Amino acid sequence: MSAASARERILSTASELFYREGYRATGIDRIIAESGVAKMSFYRHFPSKADLILAYLEHRHAEWMDWFTAALKAQIVATGEIRLALVADVLGSWLEDADFRGCAFINAVAETGLSADGAMREAAVRHKESLVAYFATLLGHESDTWVARAVVLIVDGLIVRYQTTKNRQEIDAARQLLQALESAIRQK
Repeated sequence: MSAASARERILSTASELFYREGYRATGIDRIIAESGVAKMSFYRHFPSKADLILAYLEHRHAEWMDWFTAALKAQIVATGEIRLALVADVLGSWLEDADFRGCAFINAVAETGLSADGAMREAAVRHKESLVAYFATLLGHESDTWVARAVVLIVDGLIVRYQTTKNRQEIDAARQLLQALESAIRQK
């Protein structure tokens, strides 16, 4: 087995387990067993569980942002305009997926709290700031990010509310909030 395939199997297995069962509940021995790699191979690629969690968060960031930006772009192309309500529609497809377990970054911070490894918290902050930057650019507010930050607040609120309630009304409420924000922006 090549080193790259062992690393990829470890990361793939950890990704599934971390997202489904949590960071603390997922032990290294289980990841090693389910990925089918030797313990030495695991530690050659990831010297610690914290290193593996950071690699997972980096991978999750890239994967989720690629999916989200492509899905939102498809909605924008289909409707012919940038509307904030589309964000709720795109997120709704993710939230209603049977495998939805919330935001991996919100979950990481919630599960580990402020005493967590600073690198994990920093990865969560980088992910959310990347989302702010994306919305700022999309909406043409690069120099004044309050609108983009407001969108991310609504997004994060929607994710947590839906994770808690599994109620479609949360998606509808987020759509209405995004429409109200957009209306307020246009009136300025």
